[in-house]
Formats: sequence, C-alpha cells, structure tokens
Amino acid sequence: MGATENAETTTRLRCELLGPLRVLREGTEIPLGPPKQRAVLAVLLLQEGRPISYDALVESVWRGDPPVHVRNLVQKYVSGLRRALGDGAELAWTGAGYRLTGVRPDDLRERRLLVDEALAARDAGDLERADKLAGRAEELWRGDFAEGLQAPSLAAERLRWTEKRLTVLEARLAGAIEGGRSFEYVHELVRLVAVHPLRERLVELLMLALCRTGRPTDALTAYEAARRCLAEALGADPGPALRSLHARILRQDPALLPMPVG
Repeated sequence: MGATENAETTTRLRCELLGPLRVLREGTEIPLGPPKQRAVLAVLLLQEGRPISYDALVESVWRGDPPVHVRNLVQKYVSGLRRALGDGAELAWTGAGYRLTGVRPDDLRERRLLVDEALAARDAGDLERADKLAGRAEELWRGDFAEGLQAPSLAAERLRWTEKRLTVLEARLAGAIEGGRSFEYVHELVRLVAVHPLRERLVELLMLALCRTGRPTDALTAYEAARRCLAEALGADPGPALRSLHARILRQDPALLPMPVG
C-alpha cells in the first residue's frame, strides 16, 4: 500500500492558480490549450470538486456576451481538457453540471494552511515563526491570480485574492516592525506604497518603519504624498489611523523612536 501511495503522489497532477494557471505532471508543465479552455479549467478548479451547471459555467467564462456557438465551444473545451489532463483527473457531466475531480488548486490549499499556521503562531506570541510561515505563503505567488486569463468570474477572483494577499502581507510587515526589524522592510514598503498608493495601511506601516529607523522627516514626507494622492484620486483626507500617526510624529512620541538594539 505504501508503494501505491508513493506512486500516486509522484504521478498526481499539481494545479496552481497563484500566478499563470499551470498544471504539472511529475514536475513538468503540461499544455492546456487555448486561453478560453484554460479559463474553463480555472473555473472548474475553483469549484474544488463541486459540480457547476452549464449555465453557471458559461456565465463565469463569458458573462452576458457568450459567442453564438457557445454550447459547442464548451463541449470542445471540456473534451480538450480531458485529453490534456489524461488519467490524472476526471471531468464528468453529473446531470447537475460538470464536475472535475482528482485534481485541486494545490497552491491555494497550501497557502490557506500556511496562513492559518502563521495566525496561530502570532496569536501564541511567536512572531518569528509567524513571519517565516507568512513568508512561505507569499513565496507561492508567481504573479497575479490566474494571470492572463480573461473571464468575468476570474477577474472578480483576482481582485479578491489580491486583497487577501495584501492583508496577509500587511500583517507580516506589521509583525516584523513590531519585532524590531523595520530596517529590513523599508525598501519593500516603499515599493508596495508606490504600487498601491491608496492603501492607507501600507502608508502607515511605511511611516512607522521610517520612524523606527530614525527617519521621521521621511515619514512626514510619505504622509504628505499619501494625503495628496488621496485628495486627487478620491477627494478624501487620510483616515483616522494615518492622521493619528502623523500627529504622534509631529509631537515626537517617544514610542516611535528607534528601538534599542540587543
């Protein structure tokens, strides 16, 4: 039985969605066909073994603008996926819809487990372990979620997973700053704020890291840049957290001074 299990582990298909969709057999990526066929596979993988009706599949991939011969296309793509996946998966019509079994979005599952472990470690006060686990979760990303695939439901999932990724990343960076490692992450925070200038939590963390590394003037400059950006983009002022941190910097709050080494 052990030998059988080892063989199954070796030959099982590995599916990944945290970046361009790819399926690996024994470490080698297999061709999955044209973009819309790949989009169909991504939608099916997200069901995690649950059936999806024909209408729901069409809605997920094309929304309100399906091509004239969409039924033929769906059948063509399903057949193409069966050939591509081979014996490692089963894509069947159940009467209630199409159901894909034998494969799963492995990187999504691994990320969930790592994030859960990181949260448990943080709750237990083990910030170093929490940071390492969150870092491993971040390393699973190879690009945007289902990168390059055009389908309405995948676009919505892409936004959702971007938010989840940033939330975990913010928690990780906050833990690192809290643990006295601000210097290591200043450059990463500068990059993240440049990419997400309207995300106030990232600006707050950047300001805090700059203060903790003895750069309060740069922290005030970062605040002013964020204030202007929010005003121009949204016609809004910074939120309470940013305003409070700004006020603390101005009054030279001792809690914002560089943390002692050793």
